[in-house]
Order: sequence, then C-alpha cells, then structure tokens
Amino acid sequence: MAATESHPAGADADSAAAEGATRSAAKKTRRRNTPAAGGRAHAGSAAAVEGAGGAKVSMREVARLAKVSVATVSMVLNDNPRISRATHMRVQRLIDRLGYRPNRLAQSLSGRYTQVLAVLLPALRHAFADAYFGELISGICDRAGKMGYKVILEQAKPEFIKEREHIEIFERRYVDGILALGCNDRHQFLKDFSGGQYPLVVVDNYFNQWKLDHVVCDYRSGAEQVMNYLIQLGHRKIGLINAAQEIRTSRDIFEVYRTKLEGAGVAPLPKWTADGKFTEEGGAHAAQAILEGDGGITALFAGNDKMAVGALHYLNQKGIDVPGQMSVVGFDDLRHAAFVNPTLTTVHLPLYEVGALACERMIERVHGKVDHVAEKLPTHLVVRESTAMAPAHSS
Repeated sequence: MAATESHPAGADADSAAAEGATRSAAKKTRRRNTPAAGGRAHAGSAAAVEGAGGAKVSMREVARLAKVSVATVSMVLNDNPRISRATHMRVQRLIDRLGYRPNRLAQSLSGRYTQVLAVLLPALRHAFADAYFGELISGICDRAGKMGYKVILEQAKPEFIKEREHIEIFERRYVDGILALGCNDRHQFLKDFSGGQYPLVVVDNYFNQWKLDHVVCDYRSGAEQVMNYLIQLGHRKIGLINAAQEIRTSRDIFEVYRTKLEGAGVAPLPKWTADGKFTEEGGAHAAQAILEGDGGITALFAGNDKMAVGALHYLNQKGIDVPGQMSVVGFDDLRHAAFVNPTLTTVHLPLYEVGALACERMIERVHGKVDHVAEKLPTHLVVRESTAMAPAHSS
C-alpha cells in the first residue's frame, strides 16, 4: 500500500491489525516453503516462480493461458522437436511476456533427476584454454542447454580422486552423469564406473580393459587416409610424431602407421618416431630428433595439429622447404590449421559433434532410453598446401 494512501476515519486500528496479520502469515508461508538444512525443496515441474513485476507465475498458469497441456509447456522449455514450430513460438511468446522462468533447482531436488552433468577434465595446465577441449566442451554445453541440462566442470586432480569425489557427486545427487575428457589408461578410477551403476561417457577415447560408454572420432580411418595419401604421393620414409601411448586412440594411429608402411614393403625404424607431447614445442623437438636420426625422411605425420605446427616451425628455421622437400600432415583440423603458412593438410575430427552426441547419449542413458553407448563418428582428410609428391631423389 502506498504511503500517500489514507485509511477511513475510525479504521486505522483495524487496518494496522490486518496488515500485521498479513505480514505474519507471509513469514509463516516463507518458513513452510524453505527447506530445512540438509532437506529437500518440495516443488514440482509446475512450481510457481516469480515472473515480470514480481508476480507469481506457474507452469500450469502458462498452460492455461496458452490453451495447451502442462507437458506441452515443459517440452517447449526443453526445446523438444516433437512440438510444432507454430505451437512452440506461440507458447514461447507467452512465456516471455509473462516472464516465466522454471525453478530448475526445485525441480531437480523434488524429482528423480538433477538435470546437471559434470564434465571431467584431466589435471593438465591450461586445460580450459586448449582448443581441442574447447571444441568438445562447446558441443557438450550447447546440446545440454537444448535438452534442459546444466553443466559443471571438474578436474581429475589427485585429491579429487583420493577423496572419491567422482563417486560422491553421484551419491550426494549433485549430477546425473559424468562426461570424461582426456582420460587414459593411467586413470584407474575409471574402473569404478565399469559396473554401470554411475553413468559415465568417455568422450573421444575408448577402453578395451573396462566396459565404459564412449563416443569417439574414427582415428583409425583418419590415420589410414593419411598413410594412403602419403604413399600415393611416393613417400616411403615417413616420420611419425605421436604422443601418449597410454591413450587408446594414439595407439590406433601408431598401429595404422606401422601396418600401412609394412604393406608398402617398408619396415619402419624406431628412429622414425618421436614423442611430441601434444604441444607445438614438443612437435618441433620431435621433428628435429627424427630428421637428425634419418636425413632421408620426406614426410612427417603428426598425431595432432599442435605438433604439426611445431614441426613446420622447426623446418622453417632450418630452411627446409614445405612441401618441396618435406611434406607435413596434422590430425585435428582445428581452426588455425587453415591459417598457418603453408596451410596444413590434416584430418578433420568432428570434435564439436562428438561432444554434442556424447551429451545427448548421456542424457538418454540417464533416462533409461539406451543401455550402452559405443559410437564412432567418421573423419576425413583435408588436403591443403603442406603436402606434395615425394622429392625425385627419395628412394
């Protein structure tokens, strides 16, 4: 009530008493609606929330005004493709006009699902700045938002694993599932998920020793395309800059490299391979080690674009012409590959799509729509300026 408004004569005491009773009732209502420490909020999907101007708006009210069911409103909020575009737009306009915002926290606490996923990253320096992880996480977050889920980020640091927080976040109902990025054979905590009790999807890797859900790029096919192309160009002495053999997909690349050379009648020598540590600096050092070990090398195949860029840097410093004297191939097709000089021939990995599909399959797994996830997305070779026919003098 505005301060300038007056009460009729003789009614001041009654009005004051009424206002006091109203304030008291409001306090009691707030106390009843506030969960006790450690308890749960009791609110369903149609819970009232504050709309524009502070008015309470419920999902049921939105459905009534839109002349649709509560389920339809829920599907519009979750961007469900089953809803026609016309209905979606009509209901969304009403939601926007009313200022309705669903109380996700209350929904998750009162229901079976938290509608939250955790992205688990390795304990690496600058992991969040890495373009490879960035593509995967972008795909995950975009798809999660469209499906009504939120995403939190965690790192698999030693203390995180030692305190078994990777299990605790399930037991305390913080998340519905984990999407694990950058994992390898050394991460023994992954076997805690092999029983399927706690939903986890490995993103862009896979494991033979543990039964884990996964969505991965087809690294073997990509490596086969690279080796077939280089061999067709006449290259036989091909150096491999690889890293982290504890990663299954890295071993896939090495196995294809060796098999393809042997199929061409070439026995690959140990000195033709070097560890590039997945970094530009590592790629430069690996290129140096390979070329100092055998000056007859005519092509370098790097297991990611960063190492390939490092190799290009080393070759430029040494005055070795690319691709005239040396061909270089990467493996990622991250955005900078098309802007280095010369532009980099590489394998395109659909990292964004892998992240998005892994997220979608995780949510389906949580909701019982799928029992097991094992999907492989195709890769393809992108030919640019860093590759050419082997020099005429090569054997």
